[in-house]
Amino acid sequence: MVKNVILDCENLLQKEQAHLYLAQMLDFPDYYGKNLDALFDCLTELGECTITLKGEHILHQADCYGVKVLQVFEEAAQANPRLKLEI
Repeated sequence: MVKNVILDCENLLQKEQAHLYLAQMLDFPDYYGKNLDALFDCLTELGECTITLKGEHILHQADCYGVKVLQVFEEAAQANPRLKLEI
């Protein structure tokens, strides 16, 4: 069964908020390290999953943490053939 997750990019603008939101929405394990390396690791371990980013345009603001999150999503989607990213 494919898991479909819609993420509101408004919640990805600040580091701490972003990782708490991602952990909850993607059902990451309790040991999730709440950093970009841990995000990549968890994303590459996901089973069949489609992640849709809603409002992605706001991530391109200067000094926005969400730009880094978006980059990790894109790299993880390349590394994990079961992960589909819709922007």
